[in-house]
Amino acid sequence: MSLRREVREVQIVQVLAYGILLGGMYALLASGVTLIFGVLDVVNVAQGAFLVMSALFTWQVWSVTGIEPLLLIPVNAALLFVIGWIIYRGMVARVAPQGPSMTVLLMFGIALVIEGTLNLVFGNKFKSVTPEYFTWSVKIGDIVLPVPQLISGVLAIAILGLIYVFLRVSWAGRAVRATAQNREGAALVGISHKTASALAFGIGAATAGAGGVLLSIMYPVYPATQYDWIARLLGIIVLGGLGSIPGAVAGSLLLGVMEAFAVTYVPQWSTLFFYGTILAILVFRPQGLMGSVTREDVV
Repeated sequence: MSLRREVREVQIVQVLAYGILLGGMYALLASGVTLIFGVLDVVNVAQGAFLVMSALFTWQVWSVTGIEPLLLIPVNAALLFVIGWIIYRGMVARVAPQGPSMTVLLMFGIALVIEGTLNLVFGNKFKSVTPEYFTWSVKIGDIVLPVPQLISGVLAIAILGLIYVFLRVSWAGRAVRATAQNREGAALVGISHKTASALAFGIGAATAGAGGVLLSIMYPVYPATQYDWIARLLGIIVLGGLGSIPGAVAGSLLLGVMEAFAVTYVPQWSTLFFYGTILAILVFRPQGLMGSVTREDVV
């Protein structure tokens, strides 16, 4: 009886560890969406398309050259940063004065264009990066973790930490935070809203660039999987509180753990558990885990 209980406890700890790693990756991806919303009041529904584009680009480079895919993280992040900057300067900044609904339509249109382009280039078939360590696992005490998930989770948490340090320490990061907190006040001290917004949009897109590399190792992707991923990311930022990066991290870790337990014990209901958790929490806390109640929220 004690042996069975010990095995069950080890399994629970293993599932919990896996869930935290999965939540770390979710946090990296969701942080980009919530950063863009916090600074620009723009719901970037094209983030899933950015993510899948990065993943398919990683697959293409890896399949042709055999390069270690993790080396593409800074390359893809830089590439998506530039693309995000151009999209903001060329389109979002022009459409934003028309209101939030127009920016949502714009980003949705961009997502469709990216998906269509990816379909033409890569076809409508699943692609997956399978480096040598794809089937490896690591044993830490009594816990066994798949190497791809371990690497992806640890790197995602590390990248998220770098973004946090950038936003807290650097002048550019503080300018982005100031713009998110009080646009008019930031302008009074000489911070350009357009520059800070373009930087925030670029960083948000860059998280998809880095995350796409990790995604390509963990999951097979094809262009239409962008819908699944943007649905997950929007659910996470709503749960955490719109515009709150700490909320997005908390929501990601919670949902990562819930999904890990669901996949382990009731795999046929894993999707229901993911979105059901969001629904259950929002019923009692509509503003999200770390969101603030605004005047419009009060009835």
